[in-house]
Amino acid sequence: MTPKTETYEFQTEVKQLLNIIINSLYSNKEIFLRELISNASDAIDKISFKAQTDPDILGDDTEYKIKIIPDKENRTLTVSDNGIGMTREEVKENLGTIAKSGTAAFLEALEKSKKEDVLTPELIGQFGVGFYSSFIVADEVTVLTRAAGEKTATRWESAGDGSYTIEETEKPGRGTEVILKLSPKVQEEEDFTDEWAIRRVIKRHSDFVSYPVVMDVEREEEETDEQGQPVEGGEKKKVVREETLNSMKAIWTKNKNEITEEEYNDFYSHISHDWNPPLDCMHIKLEGFTEYTALLYIPSQAPLDLFHPERQHGVQLYSRRVFIVENCKELLPEYLRFIRGVVDAPDLNLNISREMLQKDALVQNIRKNLIKKILEKLEQMDDEKYGQFYDQFGAVLKEGIHSDWENRDRLTRLIRYKTTRSEDKWRSLTDYVKDMKPDQNNIYYITGDNISAMLNSPHLEALKEKDYEVLLMTDPVDEFVVQTVTEFEGKPLKSAEKGDLEIEGEEEKDSETYSDLFQKIQANIEDKVKTVKPSSHLKNSVSCLSGEASDISAYMEKLLKASGQTVPETKRILELNTEHPVMEKIRQIHENNPDDDSLKDYSQLLYDLAVIAEGGKVDNPSRFNKLVGDLMAGAIHA
Repeated sequence: MTPKTETYEFQTEVKQLLNIIINSLYSNKEIFLRELISNASDAIDKISFKAQTDPDILGDDTEYKIKIIPDKENRTLTVSDNGIGMTREEVKENLGTIAKSGTAAFLEALEKSKKEDVLTPELIGQFGVGFYSSFIVADEVTVLTRAAGEKTATRWESAGDGSYTIEETEKPGRGTEVILKLSPKVQEEEDFTDEWAIRRVIKRHSDFVSYPVVMDVEREEEETDEQGQPVEGGEKKKVVREETLNSMKAIWTKNKNEITEEEYNDFYSHISHDWNPPLDCMHIKLEGFTEYTALLYIPSQAPLDLFHPERQHGVQLYSRRVFIVENCKELLPEYLRFIRGVVDAPDLNLNISREMLQKDALVQNIRKNLIKKILEKLEQMDDEKYGQFYDQFGAVLKEGIHSDWENRDRLTRLIRYKTTRSEDKWRSLTDYVKDMKPDQNNIYYITGDNISAMLNSPHLEALKEKDYEVLLMTDPVDEFVVQTVTEFEGKPLKSAEKGDLEIEGEEEKDSETYSDLFQKIQANIEDKVKTVKPSSHLKNSVSCLSGEASDISAYMEKLLKASGQTVPETKRILELNTEHPVMEKIRQIHENNPDDDSLKDYSQLLYDLAVIAEGGKVDNPSRFNKLVGDLMAGAIHA
């Protein structure tokens, strides 16, 4: 009976991806082999892990390996493994879609690509789409796979034209074969059926894979005697032998002085699929009560999915070079999720589960030590390198201030901000306090999402006049930072847009003279403001909106609304500059006639000006336009 063949359409995102891959002038075609070998290695990792608790699953096939089979005559290249294999449903799920966590981020990365029609190599590996890189070099891809423990196999086939077929087939053992029908070779292009081309690619990209990558190699050998010596006049004969192409060296087990920078960088590329060299690396060996080896990297570029909820951690856990867990969240906290690398703990139980990892004393001890080492590395960086790091990962590092109580002080010293006096450079809180004015008692800050608007905020006018530096907090996480870090080196952190600024030596504002007018203004706009009062913030502007010290900031309110949360309506305080000429003229109108109709318009106009000053939108633009126009008409004389 002929097996039933079913045809399916690729997921929309896969169609887009394939179209880009097939039609792009791709400058690093060779990475397809790296990705297929990486997938094969992952499949063997999975069967190796499963075999820890179910040794019988391996049967007689206990020697793990990845085999490369080139066929020059038919222009095919096969990558075969004896890993976990896939069921029919897994084939459909894994080869017909992109994992949800990768879809949005990958498409976003394509949009941001600087080079038109070029797919950058690191994007292929970062988003779980490595298999599709096969279509860079192949007109047709066939996958034969049999899951461990299953009797039947599955055949998947596609020409990358928007659809694929699946049918039941036979395969002698577990594992997967990916067969590429290579595209016709263009002149001067590398031939991926050539032995030396394959060797070069594997040495460059897959030398550290922990399973043998093998290939049958044909050589001419002289006839030898029983002692293995050449026989004089003997015939040469062709011999085919299986050779291992990769070193399989667990680089982290070697001494630091035996490893070159190039080898460190190559290993980073292997585990991270990132072609950019790392910013820094840490090779840690701890012996004693707690023994472990760690090779950790700080990337030079933040991945585009760094803030996606589904993003996985980048540290792999081993025990005596045996793979245990990928993306091990238990080894590092969320705020260090950008770290990539491996940790090898020889005393760890090979059968340990995710649940047990969270409670394991050894793992918790390693975690504590790793955090300490990483923070030490960051503290030791010079300003230039730390600036590069902070540009990429500063917002993530700040998450730890709210979540890691034990290391809060160290993290607080590591955070940086642009300021009103830093000229777009990062400043630490330590430097800020050191440069505070003698009469300054507080560390001032303002939160928002636009540095230009923050620098020109009317809330800063009084502080600028005193030449007080103000921290410009532009990351959403900063709203949580200031709730947690309320003081630094004995100096309170104070919002520049909430409460009294507490500037030493400032004269008490004349509230008595304006008391009746302020009550009138408040009555005219009582649905919008909590109260009206003389401003401690303003020097040049006539009005601004502020809050009580305990109120949430305008930026926090904006963030909560943007995330779909219901925010209780909080009325703001309208602050008015009693030294501004406009306020004196409005006061005179009120003194002459407290019921003058123009006072309603001026009350609304003062409020609208305050809203606009903080980047908001007025409720009635048409009315605002008319009021300003009328004022201009009255003020301009021919």
